[in-house]
Amino acid sequence: MRKKIWGIALLMLAALGFTLGSVAAWHGTPGENPYAGRTTAPMLNSTMETYYSDLSQEEIDGLLYMVEEEKLARDVYLTLYEQWDLPVFSNIARSEQMHMDAVLSLIEKYNLTAPETLDEVGVFQNDDLQALYDQLVGMGSVSQEDALKVGALIEETDIKDLEDWIAQTDNEDIKQVYENLMAGSESHLRAFAGQLEVMGVDYTAQVLPAEQVDEILRLRPRP
Repeated sequence: MRKKIWGIALLMLAALGFTLGSVAAWHGTPGENPYAGRTTAPMLNSTMETYYSDLSQEEIDGLLYMVEEEKLARDVYLTLYEQWDLPVFSNIARSEQMHMDAVLSLIEKYNLTAPETLDEVGVFQNDDLQALYDQLVGMGSVSQEDALKVGALIEETDIKDLEDWIAQTDNEDIKQVYENLMAGSESHLRAFAGQLEVMGVDYTAQVLPAEQVDEILRLRPRP
């Protein structure tokens, strides 16, 4: 499903002259925790810290995929901020780091082995995500408008992926974190659409149904 979603979204931006990309989940395995000692991310509250449930393979795949998808967002935004100096990218990159930490808190909790490249900007353990990062940065390097559209594309795709992962889990702490991540992505989508509006560009849906995007954007405060 994620391959299809990213493919459709990138096809809609193909006028920029880039080829289609695809994303496949990195299939990690439970093992020694390389991130022991980190503080618990704020999205995992004290109640969820005491909650425990055996994970299905789908739930494991989801956690390991989402931490790198959130990293993809962070890294693209950091890179585009360096190029365009638009504060929205710096601000949202900091939020994406918090999203990564929230997912990482669950990876630690369930003693999974996280990707080893989380602290390296622009470097991914998943080869498909590596190619996608390079492609999205290329798209966002065309103009400030294209950069903002890339940001919105990432957030729409995050929302869709999170909807899919939520539907595949009955684990309450995973649901809690994913729902918080989705609320954050909706806020980020509003921010990118708002920046485009300032530039005189009406934002239209790239991945999600137009009605869903319109509803998300209606929650954006007006100046």
